[in-house]
Amino acid sequence: MPELPEVEVVRRGLADHVVGRTIAAVEVLDARSVRRHGPGPTDFVARLAHRRVEAARRRGKYLWLALDDGSSILTHLGMSGQALISAPDAPAPRHLRITLDLDDGQQLRFVDQRIFGGMSVSETDPPAEIAHIALDPLDEAFDDAEVVRRMRRRQTGVKRALLDQGLVSGVGNIYADEALWRSRLHYARNTRGLKVAEGLELLGHVRDVMTEALAQGGTSFDALYVNVNGQSGYFDRSLNAYGQEGEPCPRCGAPIVREPFMNRSSFRCPTCQPRPRNGRW
Repeated sequence: MPELPEVEVVRRGLADHVVGRTIAAVEVLDARSVRRHGPGPTDFVARLAHRRVEAARRRGKYLWLALDDGSSILTHLGMSGQALISAPDAPAPRHLRITLDLDDGQQLRFVDQRIFGGMSVSETDPPAEIAHIALDPLDEAFDDAEVVRRMRRRQTGVKRALLDQGLVSGVGNIYADEALWRSRLHYARNTRGLKVAEGLELLGHVRDVMTEALAQGGTSFDALYVNVNGQSGYFDRSLNAYGQEGEPCPRCGAPIVREPFMNRSSFRCPTCQPRPRNGRW
């Protein structure tokens, strides 16, 4: 699943290529990709025709294009969604689902192999549909101290808290594991016993690792996670914990371990990130 840096890379590309353009025509090639647009594909097409794109915005893993009538195109990439800028006569990708022709002769293409993502038109900017999504650590209004206070009032593991999009958005498995490795915290450490300084340090590492990943175009483990020009990021070369099972910890040399976590995996150093003692889960 793309996380904040990967979605921000796409947003920046859309800001460069789509903002200021008028949508000349829209075609929905697979209705499943607009299933979140209640009125259906025909209405989706009609709502977007001749609308001007005013801005490309993002909150956590969601991005949207603000339109000149106050509405917006809400986009979620899901597990395999791509927003690509192409010439209209370029060969169509195999999993092309939606096309938006722009007035400069370019075409915005939504490609989605697994169809977990999609587009919809929202009446508002920002979309009311994501009002429950918290701010992310790269947002200027993100309040580290308040988030730590909310974390410490809970009785849960620190990684579960980081993945809670109602508490802090944009963080997924990759960057949670990397920030926890940098903080020397076990993923199951109970947030109730987390010291304020530990929480602030953790959020600082979340922000740092995301910023570093963003500078490298995000993390791409396969061809699914690309920018609007189809290029992959390369932060996967800089990962210290995630996906590094059996590799030596860059800090102490102990082999990184992989453990089951919420139907996925967590990666940690058993020496630098030991299990909490005295039941501090």
